[in-house]
Amino acid sequence: MKEIRIGLIGFGTVGQGLAQTLLAQKERLIQKTGIAFTLAAVADIAIDTLPDEFSGITLTKDADDLFTDPNIDIIVELIGGMEPARSFLLKAINNGKHVITANKALLSVHGREIFKAAAEHNVEVGFEASVGGGIPVIKALKEGLVANRINYIKGIMNGTANYILTQMTDHGTPFQEVLKEAQELGFAEADPTYDIEGIDTAHKLAILMTIAFGLHVHLDDITVEGISNIEPIDIDFAKNLGYRIKLLAISRNHGDHVEARVHPTMVPEDHMLATINGAFNGIQFNGDTVGDVLLYGQGAGMMPTGSAVAADVIDIGRNITIDAVNRVPALSYSPNYIGEPTITPMDQLICPYYFRVTALDKPGVLSLITTIFGKYDISIKSMMQQEHDANEPVYIVFMTHRATEGGVKKAIEEIDALEVCTSPTVKIRLLIPE
Repeated sequence: MKEIRIGLIGFGTVGQGLAQTLLAQKERLIQKTGIAFTLAAVADIAIDTLPDEFSGITLTKDADDLFTDPNIDIIVELIGGMEPARSFLLKAINNGKHVITANKALLSVHGREIFKAAAEHNVEVGFEASVGGGIPVIKALKEGLVANRINYIKGIMNGTANYILTQMTDHGTPFQEVLKEAQELGFAEADPTYDIEGIDTAHKLAILMTIAFGLHVHLDDITVEGISNIEPIDIDFAKNLGYRIKLLAISRNHGDHVEARVHPTMVPEDHMLATINGAFNGIQFNGDTVGDVLLYGQGAGMMPTGSAVAADVIDIGRNITIDAVNRVPALSYSPNYIGEPTITPMDQLICPYYFRVTALDKPGVLSLITTIFGKYDISIKSMMQQEHDANEPVYIVFMTHRATEGGVKKAIEEIDALEVCTSPTVKIRLLIPE
């Protein structure tokens, strides 16, 4: 029986999930593949012993021990961050090892270098766990949808942000209070910046766009806005108008240019993505052949993510045993067909908008505001005014037809400069109906 031996760098949450998966599923994997998958060695500077069930595994504090071991076939990097993760992967590749990572931040910034090195050394790079946790989104896009031109990607790709917005929507809890609760439950990190400011989601969108469109998309290509400024009042208005606010990653393929954006979005309550709540993820693709496909599941966690890493181990192991390495290109497209992206400038984005203007309740105020909207070709679809106490500023909510982002920015600048406007105008984009 063929044995595939794995070296693991990082025995944290996901590393333990992988180890437990390989141990628990060992016999089932033999039945499915005819291969014995063995976790042979672990490199981790923070631990001195492994749990009893893994006592037969070599433990080292020096990752070089894994790279130079001729009996190890696959190196799995699960330490996160840019360095030394980048250097570890490149060293492993240079030593002829196949590599697997869950490191979306690394791939969204240094992926081009890593995939180039892997191609030069004829080794594979597995990265299923980098997007969507336990959801098989990479494999679906690379293989299941390979016969499609991908028209768009839309998705909820961060469970922390989705949990916070769900709690704010269902219970009216303020952002900071929900964030603290999420940290106590383990959904949010002590420093939640990447999650709540949309950066984690942007990492994942860059990876998906590269695979979907055959373009070298970098994190810096993506416009990113987070959810930290979302207030309960806007969530209440959204509910009254038939929407739910979600942090969405959106990319639309226009042929000669592609959209690349992450921001809070008002999603119609009858849309598939509006129903995905809590810490779950949902990623929607539209292909010209298949139509809409929605993938849903747990986007993080020890065992879901460990399952995704194990899937890469098994795919690569199968390819090794039948001498079919790189049967499926790492990024779906053959390397010589991956081009440079032309990103749609945000000022050229066209979509409907929600505006919440805070103004003194005086005669002529509404006329001033709507005149500015008209100046920039922003057509009002509906308007709502909140009940308020006399002599207090009032919230005026406008829902618009499609308008250009550039015009919207100029209109907001003029509206906020009015003496009668007492707070900055809140703008939230609406999901474009397809």
